[in-house]
Amino acid sequence: MSILIPIDGSSASLNAVRHAIALGAAAGAELHLLNVQPKIRGTASAFVGSDAIKAMHREEGMKVLQPALDLVAKAGLKAQFHIGVGDVGETVAGFVKSLSCRQVVMGTRGLGGVAGLVLGSAVSDIVEQVDVPVTLVK
Repeated sequence: MSILIPIDGSSASLNAVRHAIALGAAAGAELHLLNVQPKIRGTASAFVGSDAIKAMHREEGMKVLQPALDLVAKAGLKAQFHIGVGDVGETVAGFVKSLSCRQVVMGTRGLGGVAGLVLGSAVSDIVEQVDVPVTLVK
């Protein structure tokens, strides 16, 4: 069984990792940690090369994923990590399908402010777009 855990850097997403660790340890599940970076839009992409944009996405994604990876390692488990770029709902749904995940475990609340508004809609998008159970964790 594979579990996908979208990570946005919030405390709720780290709580989701803790929950997935408990599920994964009990079921022998494979854990997949995913951070979704926004696409660079507008004129900025015209001035920055695609390699630089990819490097930036990877660097920012790893900053967000590292605390989750540390939790998994501390629990004595392993996880694969992924960094996607684009719409959160579509990207999560794509990874669920390509990785044959059987469940999504994710935090209910994001970083607050504008980021919180985006995540709130992202939760709805993910629930609508995936065909597997979604567990929401506070």
